[in-house]
Amino acid sequence: MASALTPGRVRFALLALALGGFGIGCTEFVIIGLLPTVAADLLPGVYAASTEQANAQAGWLISAYALGVVVGAPTIVPFVARFSRKRLLLVFAAWFVFATLLSAVLPTFGLVLVARFLAALPHGAYFGVAALVAAELMGPGNRGRGTAYVLGGLTIANVIGVPAITWLGQNASWRIAYLAVAAVFALTLIMVALAVPPMAGNPAATVRGELKAFARPQVWFALATGAIGFGGLFAAYTYVAPLATTVTGIDAALVPIVLIVFGAGMTVGNLFGGWFVDRGVKRAVLVFFVAIIVSLAFLLVVAANPVGLFIGVFFIGASAAALSPAIQVRLMDVAGDSQTIAAAVNHSALNLGNSLGAFLGGLTIAAGLGYTSPIAAGIVLSILGIAVALISFGVERRGGGRLQLHGEPLTEAIDAPQS
Repeated sequence: MASALTPGRVRFALLALALGGFGIGCTEFVIIGLLPTVAADLLPGVYAASTEQANAQAGWLISAYALGVVVGAPTIVPFVARFSRKRLLLVFAAWFVFATLLSAVLPTFGLVLVARFLAALPHGAYFGVAALVAAELMGPGNRGRGTAYVLGGLTIANVIGVPAITWLGQNASWRIAYLAVAAVFALTLIMVALAVPPMAGNPAATVRGELKAFARPQVWFALATGAIGFGGLFAAYTYVAPLATTVTGIDAALVPIVLIVFGAGMTVGNLFGGWFVDRGVKRAVLVFFVAIIVSLAFLLVVAANPVGLFIGVFFIGASAAALSPAIQVRLMDVAGDSQTIAAAVNHSALNLGNSLGAFLGGLTIAAGLGYTSPIAAGIVLSILGIAVALISFGVERRGGGRLQLHGEPLTEAIDAPQS
């Protein structure tokens, strides 16, 4: 089916898939720039007593979304892998519309917390199915680039969508901001219906077959690498708004510019990362982890300087976005026939890192260590992530470097250039 499409139709379909990623990027990250606003509105008593405590508690909304992603992918994907991929994308988009509307209108912190959890459930499943559709549209040897196109919507969200909607939330209401996010998902629903060609799922997929991925030790290594390592990014990035206003001392009106710079870094990193991954997955994992650690260390040193803040968040965004497709393809390499769940649970792992990083960063702030302390926590988590990756590669090498791909043993050659 994909080979019969014109180049223009392929680009249109990829744009529709990326628009879903754009919406997901907005719904996930817009809360970061609005964290103080949300804390003041939903936790007025706590905010009046201590802004630090209120901001730390409002960070639970980020953790709730992340935990929804963690729960959603492994519980949804095994039951739907055999269904039409286009139909699944439409269902996920409709789900996003409804749950994001709930986030915008529910009146209390507890209810909004539940809504954020519900809104996150199809996150990993959407990206997993969309990555498989994009890979088929792009053709053989281009899994990294196909994944990067879908994730490109998320990175562009951090350049355009998140700063624009953050500005809207600061000047109108954070609730209006989430109504705007719901509108993005409604447009995604229309675009997917019009642009994505019918594409069958895996008719042989079963719940048991998909879950077999979790019997593979290397799958768990890859998941742990993403979860622990990306915790480093989110420990620092979750609290970038109060960092910018309190430590760097810039005006709150400039926070959207900080988010734009982060998103620009993500966009550059995603484009480069997709290309680099197709030339060696293991190498990409190690190189980009080192880049995250160096970038976090740089930000920790220069956080009080406005220029240093902007440079630091750019390179943190670039490094993290480049690493994401590397972790995605690594999971697909080691998952054998369970490709759909492998593509989806990557986002569970990354959002477990999101939840872990936001939680630990909040703990350091609540302990009175200041708004730079989450960056230090992030460095520790990223070092642990690269350590897990190195252990994984060492175990695989001692085991003969053999993977199971589509039911057949395959001597691993993922660090050789791919055609």
